[in-house]
Amino acid sequence: MSTGVIPWSSGDHAPCVLDPYMPRLIPLNFFGIPFGLLGLADSWLVAASFGLAPVAIGRVLVAIAVLAWVVVGSAHLRGMLAHRVRLGAELADPVAGPFFSLVVLTPMLAAADALYPYSHTAGTVVVDVGVASTIVLAGWFTGQWIYGHLELAEVHPGYFLPSVAGGFVASASAALVGQIGLAEMLFGLGLISWIVIGSIVLGRLFLGPPLATPLMPTIAIEVAPAAVATFAAFVIDGQRVDTLVRVLAGYGLLMVVAQVRLLPTFLKLKFMPSFWAFTFAWAAVAFAGLFWLGVTHPTGWRAESYMALGLITAFIGAIAARTVLALYRGQLIPVLSTRRANDD
Repeated sequence: MSTGVIPWSSGDHAPCVLDPYMPRLIPLNFFGIPFGLLGLADSWLVAASFGLAPVAIGRVLVAIAVLAWVVVGSAHLRGMLAHRVRLGAELADPVAGPFFSLVVLTPMLAAADALYPYSHTAGTVVVDVGVASTIVLAGWFTGQWIYGHLELAEVHPGYFLPSVAGGFVASASAALVGQIGLAEMLFGLGLISWIVIGSIVLGRLFLGPPLATPLMPTIAIEVAPAAVATFAAFVIDGQRVDTLVRVLAGYGLLMVVAQVRLLPTFLKLKFMPSFWAFTFAWAAVAFAGLFWLGVTHPTGWRAESYMALGLITAFIGAIAARTVLALYRGQLIPVLSTRRANDD
């Protein structure tokens, strides 16, 4: 059974629901919504750490992200139960399976951001549970891709999520709660996974067929590893620009410029929920840039910081507003017939 549906664009024609009272099956990539909101929260929290914004704004945004995670998670679980979808089938789905990692990454980073300052014990426990879950998921997906039959055409940038994003986000989370040794180990997990999986993903994008339309926004994830690694490195190493951070910046700059070349393709896309793949990726670029500016203090750094913060807030705010509009119009959640859900 193919369960982790990636929703089509709002202009596509979808099958009708056979039972209008049956809950819809929420795709796993909807967990990108709270993850993207959390990325915006981190941009504000980084700005706050350099005295550029009230810390309360960042923490309110963390609370909104957690609320979105609860709403999406509850709706997803309800759809799973209604359609009798097994967790194992979701994890094994070659297209949508990797997005399951977002279920763990969001509460882990949120706990480090906003729970730990109020309760060191509670924050550390949630982070440690998240770290353990991230390692298990990263290992499971790596083993699945080695053991299972995987077509190169099925690979997409979402494959970064279990071990690359998982490693770097877990590293940053551990460092934020004071577990520096653990953070360094997790940084290694993310870094080596990035080298291996990044090569495969780029090879697939270079040489394979074009991604399906709903997966096109995931190309934005290519800018995230260097930015999130930079964030983790700053938190681990006391906010200083060293050789590692400069190396990460070099590759990150390459991926940002590459995205400019893809703008004509992105601008042709109709809105779809997978647009949330743009959000955390570019939020990571924003908060990594805010760290750079806050640490190095170049001329005009405050103005540049406010510009970066304003742009990422407007960008994610626009996607959030368009999401609410799509929900109001009944276009957000893919319409899945009972027959289609059970055919696979």
